Amino acid sequence: MRIVDVCAFYSPHGGGVRTYVEAKLRAAARFGQEMIVLAPGEGHSVVQRARGAYLATIPAPALPLDRRYRYFDDEQALHRALDEWRPDHVEASSPWSSATMVGRWDGPASRSLIMHADPLSAYAYRLLGPVAAIATIDHWFARFWKHLRGLDAMFDMVVCANDHLSGRLRSQRLRRVETIPMGVEPGVFSPRLRSPELRRHLFARVGLDPSALLLIGIGRFAAEKRWEMVMRAVAAAGRQVPVGFVLAGDGPRRRRLEGLAERLPGIAVLPSISDRTELARLLASGDALVHGCEAETFCMAAAEARASGLPLIVPDRGAAIDQLVAGAGAAYASGSEQSLSQAIAGFAVRGPELQHARAVHKSQVRTMDEHFGQLFARYAQLGEQPSKLREPEPLSVPALIPAAVAAPAGVAL
Repeated sequence: MRIVDVCAFYSPHGGGVRTYVEAKLRAAARFGQEMIVLAPGEGHSVVQRARGAYLATIPAPALPLDRRYRYFDDEQALHRALDEWRPDHVEASSPWSSATMVGRWDGPASRSLIMHADPLSAYAYRLLGPVAAIATIDHWFARFWKHLRGLDAMFDMVVCANDHLSGRLRSQRLRRVETIPMGVEPGVFSPRLRSPELRRHLFARVGLDPSALLLIGIGRFAAEKRWEMVMRAVAAAGRQVPVGFVLAGDGPRRRRLEGLAERLPGIAVLPSISDRTELARLLASGDALVHGCEAETFCMAAAEARASGLPLIVPDRGAAIDQLVAGAGAAYASGSEQSLSQAIAGFAVRGPELQHARAVHKSQVRTMDEHFGQLFARYAQLGEQPSKLREPEPLSVPALIPAAVAAPAGVAL
């Protein structure tokens, strides 16, 4: 089967979607699939990542609010690219205009909408929650729910990575919603990577004795991640118990977060970590992961932390709580700085939970291969039986790049 992922959220500069996309490109050949990730980029390019796996881009403008990302704005160009790739199945990974463009494409392929984003939780519920109930906010955003119901009618399935989001979509009369949880890369994250040397370095960064509790934060530096709230909550808890916090990631709020960290005790913002092995060492060397965002659709950071043996301190809404193991962490009221501070202080005095979490074997954490196996099997079911699927015609990859555009250096064709 040839699958094209129209991936509006992909950026070469990082993020959970990039982690997912890279894993999917590696997994495709193992499952006997051809995978093309079609992303918005500076220009036309095609890079072969593995046998039958390509990362392709078409020209697209940068997002004004975060110029590391781009967005599809030319429906005809997107349709031409789909015509060239001749997919058996098309994924759309954004609930915005690119999904509508995919839905309007007149090709014969089956289609799925992957909910890599939960816009209402990330923006509307977060900003308006202090003054209105969720049901009221949903009423105010009735046009958005109507848009999603329109996409539901255009696609064969709408895929969510957590039951909470699936339930909300079904409550708004979307009929083709399915929950297919994601997973972590096998063999990357492990409690065995815990490093006393790295712990000493991190405690020195936050100016605390190694007997203190070391909290880790991983994620994009954006408003919906609520890192400012997390920092203030850690500082408040630090007035009761010795606790430090190190935050790794990158994004448009880096300078603001670095400035806040300089004013608060026991907190440091680390340089961006692009090496997955370094990230795994960092997670394994902490005492718990703390997360602020209730708008996650899967929360890769929480799953990777759990695979690293870390307890979790997470909001009580959204996907992060799906990874919370009973007795190995704490939940707090979403968006509440006071509740988070109390959860951190309470967790700090419950030392046995650390040992319990590290005893949770990583085999209990769902892997990416389990996710992709389930996902690809559903795609096959949407069409004919696997034995009857047509054999894709051989790709002439260079023909997908306009003759006037030279392939950039390093592009494998």
